[in-house]
Amino acid sequence: MESPETVGALTEILRQGGYLADRGLATAMFVAMSLNRPLLLEGEVGVGKTEIAKVMASVFGRKLIRLQCYEGIDTNQALYEWDYARQMLHIRALSEHQAADAEAVDKLFGPKFLLERPLLEAVRAGDQAVLLIDEIDRADDEFEAFLLEVLSDFQISIPEIGTIKAETPPLVVLTSNRTRELHDALKRRCLYHWIGYPTPEREVEIVLIREPGIPAVLARKVVSAVQRLRELDLAKPPGVAETIDWARTLDFLGETDLDASNALDTLGAVVKDRDDLDVVRDNLQEITSGARDS
Repeated sequence: MESPETVGALTEILRQGGYLADRGLATAMFVAMSLNRPLLLEGEVGVGKTEIAKVMASVFGRKLIRLQCYEGIDTNQALYEWDYARQMLHIRALSEHQAADAEAVDKLFGPKFLLERPLLEAVRAGDQAVLLIDEIDRADDEFEAFLLEVLSDFQISIPEIGTIKAETPPLVVLTSNRTRELHDALKRRCLYHWIGYPTPEREVEIVLIREPGIPAVLARKVVSAVQRLRELDLAKPPGVAETIDWARTLDFLGETDLDASNALDTLGAVVKDRDDLDVVRDNLQEITSGARDS
């Protein structure tokens, strides 16, 4: 699919792909796509930061390449590694004369033995890919600085092979849950958008787009209950993903209403913390009665 010409066109394409983006998010994504700028998305857990990258890859027929960040991730795990096992097998297969040949040794560090990791794969794929750098806030400062360098020119130098450069950069989406503050240099390199919790009306619409078979009445009651859950002092407030899971679970069980009884039975779909469960159970009647009155 060709790139959209307007923000409205992108919004509709995303909707058809099952993602309801508000005007601000659609505008940020449209500009990022049009001007080849990385887009940094921050927000609460479960509000759709990762999902939009997946949907963008799907609706535009691009390859989704995901780099999942974590504490201790290093450049080799993000760029490339040599396939040492295959290299050893190749060495054993060489005769003594061949093993002494410099050209044969050089071939051990050629493309045949190179293992692409997400960043190298994305540079080679260029604009045929969506590169999702997920939870960048979990990586350390050194990795963030390295990533900034890669995003600046989209080229990677491999001493044994040479420099690989993307003719046209991939669409890059970075996500952060703000477990730590990112450096200003990385933020300046990216466009930025904050994704907050949606309004009740929009959240109902999101549920019905993602799960069109769910009755609208049930969707509204689940959304109302989730909105009340977010008002409690929970360690892990439910995101939109949990709203969808709860509505899907209730519908799967044949429920058409939400009450204290079936809410208690299905809390595992929406509350994912042991201490939070105690808080919610103590307030369950109020949460579900509020949902019934909505």
